[in-house]
Amino acid sequence: MSQITPEVVAAHSITPDEYERIVSILGREPNITELGIFSVMWSEHCSYKSSRVHLKKLPTKSKLVVQGPGENAGIMEIGADAEGNPWCIAFKIESHNHPSFIEPFQGAATGVGGILRDIFTMGARPIAVMDALRFGPLDDPATGARNRRIVDGVVHGIAHYGNCFGVPTVGGETVFEPSYSGNPLVNVFALGVFRKDQIFYGKAAGIGNPVIYVGAKTGRDGIHGATMASGEFTEESKQKRPNVQVGDPFMEKLLLEACLEAMQTGAIAGIQDMGAAGLTCSTCEMGSRAGTGIEIDLMHVPQREVGMTPYEIMLSESQERMLLVAYKGREGEVLDVFRKWGLDARIVGEVKDDGMMRVRDHGKIVAEIPSRPLADEAPLYHRPYSKPLRTAPMEAPAFASKDLTKDLYTLAGSEDLCDKRWIWEQYDYMVRTNTVQGPGGDAAVMRIKETGTSVAMSLDGNGRYTYLDPREGAKLMVAECCRNLAAVGAEPIGATNNLNFGNPERPEIMAQIVEAIEGMAEACAFFETPITGGNVSLYNETLGDPIFPSPVLGIVGLMKTQMPAGIAFREAGRDIYLIGGIGAADEVRMGGTQYAKQVIQQLWGLPPRLDMTFEKKVQGAVREIVAGGFAESAHDVSDGGLAFCLAESTFGNEVGAAIELDSTLRPELLLYHEGPSRVVVSTSDAAAVERIAAAHGVPAVKIGTTAGSELVIRNRGEVLIETGVRALKQCWAAALENKLHAEVHA
Repeated sequence: MSQITPEVVAAHSITPDEYERIVSILGREPNITELGIFSVMWSEHCSYKSSRVHLKKLPTKSKLVVQGPGENAGIMEIGADAEGNPWCIAFKIESHNHPSFIEPFQGAATGVGGILRDIFTMGARPIAVMDALRFGPLDDPATGARNRRIVDGVVHGIAHYGNCFGVPTVGGETVFEPSYSGNPLVNVFALGVFRKDQIFYGKAAGIGNPVIYVGAKTGRDGIHGATMASGEFTEESKQKRPNVQVGDPFMEKLLLEACLEAMQTGAIAGIQDMGAAGLTCSTCEMGSRAGTGIEIDLMHVPQREVGMTPYEIMLSESQERMLLVAYKGREGEVLDVFRKWGLDARIVGEVKDDGMMRVRDHGKIVAEIPSRPLADEAPLYHRPYSKPLRTAPMEAPAFASKDLTKDLYTLAGSEDLCDKRWIWEQYDYMVRTNTVQGPGGDAAVMRIKETGTSVAMSLDGNGRYTYLDPREGAKLMVAECCRNLAAVGAEPIGATNNLNFGNPERPEIMAQIVEAIEGMAEACAFFETPITGGNVSLYNETLGDPIFPSPVLGIVGLMKTQMPAGIAFREAGRDIYLIGGIGAADEVRMGGTQYAKQVIQQLWGLPPRLDMTFEKKVQGAVREIVAGGFAESAHDVSDGGLAFCLAESTFGNEVGAAIELDSTLRPELLLYHEGPSRVVVSTSDAAAVERIAAAHGVPAVKIGTTAGSELVIRNRGEVLIETGVRALKQCWAAALENKLHAEVHA
């Protein structure tokens, strides 16, 4: 009697139609191991079956793109060394959302480990990590204690893995919203560097070549992790800890060095990390990419637990493992390298010419599946979509500030805008001594010694904007990432994305996905930042309550190696300019701002209006001003509006500012609207700033001077804000730790 009952099929998250398709592909009923293999490879997490038809709308090519989507990481060329050898960067972003809810420390730690393997499996040495984190509110009476525990676990997990591995965590962002209380987001970006002639691909090339398993032994951790990450959270989710992998960063460091050394021997034909779906994904994907097959025998797979079944071995997501294909006759060279580093290295099979993934256990065939249908031909769903989910009103409530200075303190002490030093001081952001600018700036900057240039990186997303208008929210995200790069003098060249959404089977959620992708596609094409790869994380819901639509974008840029201006005013007596002007604002477009969230505590309307042509001109002007050395500080106006941008600029050196505005806008809008295309610059060369801005066709409005130890903002002579810089800074600096430490007294 068959083991495969409808109940077993459903338990593997395989639909009846998908099961019929599996039977058609195999020409027979699958056995339990084969069903498990299909369940992980055809899961949303691995196959992107709900989003692939729309991901094709994204721009993916440019003259600098060497490898776009489809490999472990995207690759772009960045210049040549002194000998004329071209150099490249490999970069990508991945999510570990569901595991980080169930087991915050290990979920986040293994998220770092997984993205690092995606980078060095391409042949690149990782040099930087960034993270985009989303949590529930820390002071919520119902969920605050759990949210604080998750924050603590996630941050310590990221720090543990990155610090032990020896890669700097150089920046990111952290946001707190009620919609993330039951479903935190942990998105990790990594970037590596290498020569163009050192690129490796995940292909099982060469019939008869040996297939080699290297790294850690296989255990029972992580089994069905990919399937778990492709479903909503329920009351039983906390019992899924076995689905969360356990990481060992010291083992991964050894694996990195061994892989890079083995690659230098010239004996490796292909290499792939064992990520989601473990040994299953690496075997079928390598075979599918090369148009070959792979046959392995599980008796050769190193195991750390006794009695593991073929099902468990194939679906385990144990960390720090890679699959290599060596050239026949040269396998000894590869084995010697890994043994030198104290790592398991075993020949487990060979490349075949029949396109099959064939799995034996002590010689007996336990799974036999065509590689291409398994890896690349998962069902594609054109899921119906309606209008994006939205319950917020369009109309603005009546609001008027009682105390604009107090409002600024409220923003400075809020979870979203307060100092995140408690987080990033746990990260080693200077290891390897290539960090030019780390956490706290508009963008991180890493020196590439070999080419004499630097790579700047910005990571951004705004779930409130995207919830109010997914298409415009995605455009604003692209614009802000590029603006952050301009603020350090960098030219954006490429991007990677992480698409975090709810259940795509709900038409209103699918509409969010479609509109966000289309908005991102339009903006990335306009700003010439092709998407080289990324990740899709769906079913981010708990008991039917979805997260805000939360696309996250990482954009990289190139610049000459120099210390960026930074965001802090340096000394008194400098002119302060607002490049881009005051901008238009109205009550409807205030609803997604931090002012609306923190002060008015409501959500309404539309996100800020973006004129991409004007935005690009502003970025060009700012880039030239900063790269030319004419700015002593540069900081883009974003969350918290102009007032908070100015406040942050005073914190670094406790240099104040006297601001005199000339606007007809209501004070609340003037100070706190978040209209894009604006950058605050301080300078000792006003003529150069005005000349460059004029050449780019954008306004450069002188709004004041750096002065003393107070921040004073006037409009047409009326004092709107007046505060000591140190007092405001102390409010900003202490807020996060105060909220986290509330757990002790709860």
